[in-house]
Amino acid sequence: MESRGSVPARPVPYEGVWRFTAPAVDVSVPQARHAVRDLVGRQGVPVEDDILQGLLLIVSELATNAVKHAALLSPELAVEVAIGADWIRVSVEDNHPYRPTALETDHAQTGGRGLLLVKEITAEAGGTCDVEHTATGGKIIWAVLPLRTPL
Repeated sequence: MESRGSVPARPVPYEGVWRFTAPAVDVSVPQARHAVRDLVGRQGVPVEDDILQGLLLIVSELATNAVKHAALLSPELAVEVAIGADWIRVSVEDNHPYRPTALETDHAQTGGRGLLLVKEITAEAGGTCDVEHTATGGKIIWAVLPLRTPL
């Protein structure tokens, strides 16, 4: 509760939500990663470098999954970045109804471990991630990371 005469708390200047769309093609993966990196820099987000590198890897993995597995039914993907005072959330949305699950590590496979990697990066940073259905039948895969490594 605010006391009389106090100044209300202002949001920090880097807080906000940004969303962009891209075609579900290979070239969109590095474009999404660079767009998120540039946004974080432009907004002056005080994120630790290790956290930022993990976040960018998550963006790459999620965008790659949308391109590889959803493009047939979802020719466009959406990336959203939400930034709070001490956290950053990135999500990738597509219109494919399949809800993926993280696969177990199988060293004989050369692929298929992207969501497992996302879960591991998120957990190591002290964040959370999940998959949600959209109202239109697609899905949003998201991860929230703290801006600083927990002590």
